[in-house]
Amino acid sequence: MKFNETFNRVEMKYVLSEEQYQAFMNLIRDRITEDAYFYSNILNIYYDTDSYEVIRHSIEKPKYKEKLRLRSYGVPTMDSTVFVEIKKKFDGRVYKRRIALPLREAKAYLDHGIKPTTPVNPQILKEIDFFLKRNPVKGQMFVAYDREAYVGKDDNGLRITIDENLRNRESGVELEKGMEGKQLFDDNRRVVEIKCLGAYPRWLVEALNSLKIYPASFSKYGSFYKQMVIRNKANDLSKANKYNDKGAIVCLPA
Repeated sequence: MKFNETFNRVEMKYVLSEEQYQAFMNLIRDRITEDAYFYSNILNIYYDTDSYEVIRHSIEKPKYKEKLRLRSYGVPTMDSTVFVEIKKKFDGRVYKRRIALPLREAKAYLDHGIKPTTPVNPQILKEIDFFLKRNPVKGQMFVAYDREAYVGKDDNGLRITIDENLRNRESGVELEKGMEGKQLFDDNRRVVEIKCLGAYPRWLVEALNSLKIYPASFSKYGSFYKQMVIRNKANDLSKANKYNDKGAIVCLPA
C-alpha cells in the first residue's frame, strides 16, 4: 500500500454547527472534489504519561508541541496495517511523520519496546524512539470519528476534511476493540480542518468571511481530556459531599 510518510503544512480547524456546515459546503462545493479516500472511520490511540503530561503541555499552547498516536482506518485485526504517528507543531506549522506496521508489531513496539521487523523509514523510527525515551507513555485514550475528505479541484495542495461523530474511550484503549465511545458533542457539530501548503485560495477566504467562520483552537484529544477532568472532579466532589471520614453525610465547598 502506498502512503505518505511525512507531512509539512499549515492546518486550521473550525468547529461548525449543522447550519454553518451546510452553508459552507453550498458555497465551496463547485471548487472541491472528493479525495481518493473520501470516507473513512478513523481510530486513534493517544499515548501519554500517567499524569497526562503530553496533553497538558499541549493545552498550554506552547510554541512547540508534539503528540504520539497509533491510527487505523476502520477496525483492524492484528495483521492489519496501522500507522504509528508523531505529530509536531511549531510556530503554527504542522509536521507529521509516520511509519506503517502490522498492528501486532505496532503494539509490541509501543507497549513493550520490541523493535519492528517490518522495514520502515529509519529516520522516522529514530524520532519516535527519541520521543519514547523522553516520555514514559502508554495508550491512554481512544479517539474515533467519521471523516469526509476533499481536495481542491485546481489545487491538489489544498485538503479539506470534515469530522463528525467524535467519540472516545478511557478504558479498553485498543484499536481492535471497535469504534464505540462516548460522544464529545451533544449536537451535530462538525470539525472542519483546512490543510494547505501556503495561503488559502481567494474563493475559500471569501466563503469563510461571508459566513463569519473563524479558526478555533481545538484539539480532539485535548477536548476529551478536558471533558474527562471535569467528569472526574464532579465524581470526586460528589463522593466527598456524601461522606466524611466518620461516614456521616457532609457537604464540602466546591
